Amino acid sequence: MKEPNERKKRNERNEPNERRFKKHPVAAGSILRRATAAALRKRGFGEGEVIAHWAEIVGPRLAALTAPEKLQQTRGDLAGAALHIRVAGAAAVELQHMAPTVIERVNGFYGYRAVDRLKLVQGPLPEVEKTPTVTQRALTGAESAALAARTATTKSTDLRQALERLGSSVLGRREPTPPDD
Repeated sequence: MKEPNERKKRNERNEPNERRFKKHPVAAGSILRRATAAALRKRGFGEGEVIAHWAEIVGPRLAALTAPEKLQQTRGDLAGAALHIRVAGAAAVELQHMAPTVIERVNGFYGYRAVDRLKLVQGPLPEVEKTPTVTQRALTGAESAALAARTATTKSTDLRQALERLGSSVLGRREPTPPDD
């Protein structure tokens, strides 16, 4: 059996590799950036900022009909790259006419002349997952009174108000409770 001092010396040498997992929660955004970085670099995007802000760059109407696919730099070409854009159906003609404006907006987003031409690829756009709309109803008098009674013992007014907002939001999504007879 190894003595405690030997284990301690061995742990001191391997300390950087010893801890793989952190004890505290980690922001999902920091993990996602590292996870998607290789895929984005393969498509020519150093970062996913153009993809994430596409609707702001080209406008919501055009963003609904298009999606940036990749940014391709030709070898030995010191000028800007070609931005490949997937276009739905007949919107390709409209985008072709708006190409100088789109190039100007993308370059304005980057802050330098990153793109000098567009390559349009006609085809179906990726499906956008639609979030279901949640209907919020007004609380009944009994529900409001019960919620106020439950939060009345909270000393902090800010916390009490936050709990009441949360409670009304949760109760407003449920079916109303029938009154007791």
